[in-house]
Amino acid sequence: MTENNNNDNTGDGANQRVVGTPTDTADVVTEVPAGAESEHNGPYLASETHPRGEEQQRRGEKIASLWFILAFLGGIGFIVSYFLFPPTAEGPAIADPQISQYSNMLLGGTLTVALFGIGAGMTVWARNIMPHYEVASPYDEMPSKEEEKSSFSDFFMKSADESGITKRPLMRRTLIAAMLPLGIAPIVLLRDTGPVPGDLMKHTRWADGMRMYVEGTHRYIRAEDLENDPYGMISALPALNDEEYPHGISLNDQAKSVILLIKMPEDDWKDGMDSPVREGSDETHLNWTHQGIVAYSKICTHVGCPAALYERTTHRILCPCHQSTFDAADAAKVVFGPAHRALPQLPIGVDDEGYLVARGDFNEPTGPTFWEYAKD
Repeated sequence: MTENNNNDNTGDGANQRVVGTPTDTADVVTEVPAGAESEHNGPYLASETHPRGEEQQRRGEKIASLWFILAFLGGIGFIVSYFLFPPTAEGPAIADPQISQYSNMLLGGTLTVALFGIGAGMTVWARNIMPHYEVASPYDEMPSKEEEKSSFSDFFMKSADESGITKRPLMRRTLIAAMLPLGIAPIVLLRDTGPVPGDLMKHTRWADGMRMYVEGTHRYIRAEDLENDPYGMISALPALNDEEYPHGISLNDQAKSVILLIKMPEDDWKDGMDSPVREGSDETHLNWTHQGIVAYSKICTHVGCPAALYERTTHRILCPCHQSTFDAADAAKVVFGPAHRALPQLPIGVDDEGYLVARGDFNEPTGPTFWEYAKD
């Protein structure tokens, strides 16, 4: 049997090459002449280095620079797109669903162009300017020797010079320009953190004399609606003025203002209902009820889940997320679970037409405790 050795320099196999080796036209150092080691300034030996040709490097520099310029324009476009549609404005605003869709398309498209341009430019840089190395080194112990540590700075600078970052000013400057908008973008996005909330989280839309309606409808609630069901429960929201709020109650206001109206026999009230609604107040929790109807915040004080499960026989309000349980007959105090404070109570009464209304805001902020939480 005759073996066909393609590595021979004679015969038909002479024009073939082994996969992974450089082509015949590549500028490869195969034999190191005397004194070449001292002339080579790269981090690795000349015998391990396959540099690119000067013409290929110049062409690669121009192409990489074009990609970096495109990335720069994409980054600028991202910042412009972010401010193009302000949160509130007389013209197109981000609150409009159609405008929001356009904004997302612009932000996503320009960010894609910026990141793709940087990636493409770096790829062209690595494949056309940086040299290719074939380095073989034995496994060493993990801790580096002192002489290796001291030579790292020299190794790093040689690598930087050979990569072209110091020799190709056009590519270096366009790369910096491409990265600059993306570096500024996180600072610009801080606008979305908005102004300091102040007391906004401590108060809701409830006000004295404001009617309430059944959640999911616009039907006002009368006290008689709960008379036929002495253990009933209704989820309700504040009825805001249509002229002041033409689009209705916002989702944020719903999350803070939604309540549970619970009807129970007055004989079932516990001692906690006789305690003050606030520290130093003369009003008790019982004063804030009306004919056995009490109103509590529906938002759990643990992490803000809707505590919407009600057990009629025990008057227990249950949050399904983490099983925090509150006693509606005892000022909504915590009886089980991770929540550490009671559900806030809303003072209620009736107006001249017999509709249930609020008599003010909650006795304390609704929802989970926050950094600046403090009882009023």
